Amino acid sequence: MDSALTFPTALRELLRTHQTFLSYAASHVHTLDLTLPQFDIIITLGNTAGINFKILGEKTLITKGTLTGVISRLEDKGLVQRVASETDGRSQIVQLTEAGKDLYQRTFPEHLAFIYRIFNDYSPEDIATLEATLLRLRKAVIAARSNESEQLVEETDQ
Repeated sequence: MDSALTFPTALRELLRTHQTFLSYAASHVHTLDLTLPQFDIIITLGNTAGINFKILGEKTLITKGTLTGVISRLEDKGLVQRVASETDGRSQIVQLTEAGKDLYQRTFPEHLAFIYRIFNDYSPEDIATLEATLLRLRKAVIAARSNESEQLVEETDQ
């Protein structure tokens, strides 16, 4: 079969799987009265002394504008706090409060167990194959983005 004919089906399945996974994960997170981005911040900050906004955005893939709102809502819930950076006066560090640390310690293992249920019927070999396939796809996307950027530079230089 021509790969051009099967590609849209695979792409559609990838998108459906992504949406279904997020919906599944959100069903547990919503029981904590949090959104997925809020919980992402909580688990990213867990077991750290705090992280600055730039790195927090990179680790969570939440854009800067959205990140500010998510952090504000978590502050309103008493789960995070902003403190001035000791090394850069222009920068703020986001830290879990005691309530945030407690929430992380209570819920992160529970959330992992909830997510791991998806893989109950997967063998270790299945998981290794899935991971390798997803990594290969991500590298292909990164390479395509890099090639696209290089082409744009070449077109601008002409």
